[in-house]
Amino acid sequence: MYCLTSYASPIGLLTLGSDGKHLTGLWIQGQKYFGGENVGEIGKEQGPEPTVFGDARKWLDRYFSGQKPCPDELPLAPEGTEFQKLIWGLLCEIPYGTVTTYGDLAKKAAARMGRDTMSGQAVGGALAHNPVSIIIPCSAKLKSVQVLCLKDAPAPHDTRV
Repeated sequence: MYCLTSYASPIGLLTLGSDGKHLTGLWIQGQKYFGGENVGEIGKEQGPEPTVFGDARKWLDRYFSGQKPCPDELPLAPEGTEFQKLIWGLLCEIPYGTVTTYGDLAKKAAARMGRDTMSGQAVGGALAHNPVSIIIPCSAKLKSVQVLCLKDAPAPHDTRV
């Protein structure tokens, strides 16, 4: 069962998705890569709301109040390719206030995949498809990525740096 709910944030309405146990998506209204195959309609009969939605709302409340909650505080299961998941995992390893580049992430990804090189463009493509872009952020950690990651969404609330 795939469940959806909404969250009214300072940057606009957010849609949260869950497989019932994990947070699988968090999209800004108007975001280019919204949802996926499993996304239905908010308000459609879904049964009881998953606990993860309450946890996500509390996490977002803290984030938008200027605190720095960690992504690993939530049970995340973003849907994507193995490569995309690798890149999103690398983002979670970057400490608050640290800035890196596509190239640096590409080098780390290549090393983990046992490859000599990796394209920075491939990293950018993975970031553009990040289904939980506030919790696994890109714009605050990768200055060169800000336009790419959220270019089709409203301007992000940048409290993570």
